[in-house]
Amino acid sequence: MKSSIRALLVGVVLCALNVQADEWHFADVDRVVAVGDVHGAYDALVSTLQNAGVIDEDLAWSGGKTHLVSTGDLLDRGAESRRVMNLVMRLEREAVEAGGRVHLLLGNHEVMNLIGDLRYVAAKEYLAFRDLESPEQREHGFSQFRRGKEEGGDEAALRAEFDRLAPPGYFGHRRAFAQSGTYGAWLLEKPFMVVINDTAFAHGGAPSYLVNNGLAGVNGTLKGDLAGYMRAAEALVDAQVLTPTDTFKQSPPKLQAMLDDGQLEGEVAEFAQQFIELAKSPLHGQPGPTWYRGNAQCRRFVESPQLSAALEELGAKRIVIGHTTTITRRVQQRLNGRVIQIDTGMLNEVYGGSGNALVIEGGRTSVVSQKGGARVRPLTQAMQVGYRNAAVSEAIIERVLEAGEIAAVIAKGAEWQIMRVTDGNVTVLASFRALPAERRFAPELAAYRLDRRLQLGMVPVTVRRKIDGRRGTLQLLPGVTLTERERVAAGQGDEAICSVDRQIAAMLVFDALVHNGARSPSSMVYDRDEWSLMLVDHENAFGTDASLPVNLVDVGLIVSDEWRAALHELSDKVLRKALGDALDKERLQALGQRRDALISLGN
Repeated sequence: MKSSIRALLVGVVLCALNVQADEWHFADVDRVVAVGDVHGAYDALVSTLQNAGVIDEDLAWSGGKTHLVSTGDLLDRGAESRRVMNLVMRLEREAVEAGGRVHLLLGNHEVMNLIGDLRYVAAKEYLAFRDLESPEQREHGFSQFRRGKEEGGDEAALRAEFDRLAPPGYFGHRRAFAQSGTYGAWLLEKPFMVVINDTAFAHGGAPSYLVNNGLAGVNGTLKGDLAGYMRAAEALVDAQVLTPTDTFKQSPPKLQAMLDDGQLEGEVAEFAQQFIELAKSPLHGQPGPTWYRGNAQCRRFVESPQLSAALEELGAKRIVIGHTTTITRRVQQRLNGRVIQIDTGMLNEVYGGSGNALVIEGGRTSVVSQKGGARVRPLTQAMQVGYRNAAVSEAIIERVLEAGEIAAVIAKGAEWQIMRVTDGNVTVLASFRALPAERRFAPELAAYRLDRRLQLGMVPVTVRRKIDGRRGTLQLLPGVTLTERERVAAGQGDEAICSVDRQIAAMLVFDALVHNGARSPSSMVYDRDEWSLMLVDHENAFGTDASLPVNLVDVGLIVSDEWRAALHELSDKVLRKALGDALDKERLQALGQRRDALISLGN
């Protein structure tokens, strides 16, 4: 029944929009301007669009045949969301008249407002819709809210709770975002993704759902899920089964309990079943294109196979995304320029950023700021393992570790110490490992250097350092972490944005390359927030054995196209330059032979 409902809804949506899948592709567009998450930052958006040459001083369209793309999240958190939407609605019409186009893509916050998930709507946003709300509507809403509450309750307390859940303008807002409302009907016409020339655009990114279902699945099936959910929700409110203040998370279990108790019958029961099923749609989580963060956060060997498959499905060379605010608050690119991130925290009072527009023209990309000035190129996303602070690059951390003052020794053993190191501005926790006097190679340093050459992004910053007269390596200790053993014992990490299994698969290839066949769970640590895998303790790696560790070959190493390309770039000359002061000649030679074996294994 679920599949037939979805198929019917997809057909209705596509018929209503009078589009086919190939109409989500646009070719021969000379100039494209794209902006990320606005979140009600009206003035910042206006300045950005003016500096990008798509609107004039009177806020009229001046972009000619330019295609303007908003990757979604026009609203929520900012007080002037309604003004932002009104501006974009008007520019849509004016752009078409001038031969241009405005493409508004649905972000997770557009979807949330449509389905009544209003966690991020600011009180001032509600106030902007007060003209659409009558006193009678509020009283009717209060009566629905009060129904089912205990008789004889404190009326004033109930009223206060209702006003908290439904501030002034709440019902005007819900009316405007209904299927037949001004903004609801408008947003339901919008796609989740488009492709212009060789560039795809989406809010969150291109998840595996796209690879498996195509653009028609994203812009058709998921749109059907959205429309069906809204239809069921409005029917259930009309039937007084749900109240206007029931939340997205509260409603499914409430309806399921009513179905289990036999309280719902006939068409109302059917709507309840549809509602429960559609609340589980990939649209509402990481599998969907509005919430997905893998393109923005996952490292090269974890995300590249997924990204390559998605771009092939879309017929694109790169994807431009919002949703994940860049650490630098500037437009940046990653994964060899195949991902460009344009959410720069435009709503300054919440995100501390500013408006920026990506301009694609003549095959080149540049960035225009709301503050004006010269155009710049997108930044390349900097590698940061175990230390997330835009103001502190890994180069700075290296300098702190190499020359900073040892502020405190926290723990120590015969060959190691845990210490706090500072340069007066930046303080980090680090682990010192002494090297035997006779040893002329440094495996921890070699692992770090090789990691960065490969763009693996798993080994924390490591430097040479002499402490208390002893030569050794000093390695950044990441913040709050847990080991692989702890993760497995706790049963955590299964819902990680960057698949733990794919991260471990990448680690195994790296370990085979460096001949670290005895990796222990305690040398695998995870960032608790993002479940990013980090690798420590390479003391027994980089031996002179030219063969791959048998135990790693037996597990079925996944040597992807991305790995083969990286290994081909890792020539003997490159290895000598990157690792010549960390490995001796015999170990470099063995490393090169293992590289060749992995390339052959992947063919």
